[in-house]
Amino acid sequence: MGKRILIVDDAAFMRMMIKDILSKNGFEVVGEAQDGAQAVELYNELTPDLVTMDITMPEKDGITALKEIKATNPEAKIIMCSAMGQQAMVIDAIQAGAKDFIVKPFQADRVIEAIQKALT
Repeated sequence: MGKRILIVDDAAFMRMMIKDILSKNGFEVVGEAQDGAQAVELYNELTPDLVTMDITMPEKDGITALKEIKATNPEAKIIMCSAMGQQAMVIDAIQAGAKDFIVKPFQADRVIEAIQKALT
């Protein structure tokens, strides 16, 4: 059975794209969240092996959610998803404990590479 992954993005289209890439590569998508608050709830409920987390979302952004998840589970593996031009936020996320980041639009091989690296 593949590793269990939680996808967090406010855009349903982006969640669908990542889910498609992951499913085709043997990963199990255990949940989807559309904002940071939902992400923290689902993380605690589902305890996935890894989270893909969008940086900019309504309600609670990805960096805040990352910090909250890391506070409850320092071992949490989280990969940030960012649009071009969000370098400063990506640096903040890495300093807050993110394992890696992937840039939109997603390239399947880069997504899989980042996830495999984070899971080792």
